[in-house]
Amino acid sequence: MGLFKSLKGDLPDKVGVSGSSIPPAHTVAGASNNTADEVYEPPAGPPPSWRNHSQEYEPPAGPPPSWKQETEEYDPPPGPPPSQRSAAAPAAPYHDWTSIPDTALLPPPPSLGNDASPSSNANTSDAERAHVWCEKHPLLKPRQPTNAQIVSARNGDSKLVTPQGYKGRLAMQSKGRWRGSTRAGSTDSCLQTEQPLYFSTIDSPMFTEQKKTIYYEVRILSLGPTRGEDAPSLALGYCAAPYPTWRMPGWERGSLAIHSDDGRRYVNDTYGGKDFTEPIRTGEIVGIGLSFSVPESPPEYGASPEVGSSLTGEVFFTRNGKVDGGWNLREELDADDEFGVLGVDGQFDLYGAVGIFGEVEFEICFDKHDWRWQPA
Repeated sequence: MGLFKSLKGDLPDKVGVSGSSIPPAHTVAGASNNTADEVYEPPAGPPPSWRNHSQEYEPPAGPPPSWKQETEEYDPPPGPPPSQRSAAAPAAPYHDWTSIPDTALLPPPPSLGNDASPSSNANTSDAERAHVWCEKHPLLKPRQPTNAQIVSARNGDSKLVTPQGYKGRLAMQSKGRWRGSTRAGSTDSCLQTEQPLYFSTIDSPMFTEQKKTIYYEVRILSLGPTRGEDAPSLALGYCAAPYPTWRMPGWERGSLAIHSDDGRRYVNDTYGGKDFTEPIRTGEIVGIGLSFSVPESPPEYGASPEVGSSLTGEVFFTRNGKVDGGWNLREELDADDEFGVLGVDGQFDLYGAVGIFGEVEFEICFDKHDWRWQPA
């Protein structure tokens, strides 16, 4: 017994069920070998099934797709809705296309220039020679006339100068009356008065504030036969000095005229002129006048000096004592007119100019007492 007790006293304090001892090397399944006061560190993060209700997360940018803010405003699309019509929009004007306007009160259409004359035309070499001559001889500036020149022009006592190359006769019948003739085959030539009929320095309405008119008449006694396409012709008009005497008036710068063969008017026009009147026949007395006056309306502010000093120029044509047409110098100018009304616009002295081509017999009258047409 003593031995048993001693062995019993040496047994470990821990015992198993029913007092049986459990070897130290063996443990119960699921039991821990640690003591009650041992502490372990928890794993990082919460358990997978745990959620912290107090944790806040950032919402995604922008509102949810189905959410719309009631106070948000959007710009409307441009323009009115398709179904809406503005009350202020004017209605399209109605035009009755069945009604035909009365064109009787409208002005006539502008005269168009022609490339050539239907009756007779000068050769190209004469025209080119004249162009070169005019470039070398610019128009002369107006000069103060003498008392004798003024009296001669006022009384119609004008003298004519025969140009070089003139083939014919020319003689003064009485004061201001001349008679001449040219032979068949005569080339173009231009008779000019010795002194101006219009003196710009004393006759211009810009100085006198009065209308100024110059005029003379021509009577065609006979016209020779037409040779091929060249019909004899006489041209009556005016020119500024100097002027090429082998050219008809109206063809070169600083001149205007009406031609008998085609009835056209020429103003610084080296081509075919513009349609104007019927051709002039043998036995008719025709006249050409030019009136200058102050424009009814003043030039616009800032206008160039040339425009500001311009006069109104009216050309009129008479046939057998009655006015048979006319035109305003500054109207119906073609855009391609190279010289416009240069030289014949009242800013230069103007001479009487009568052109002759072919076989022509004529009389020229500068004396107003013998004119068929009389001013009112």
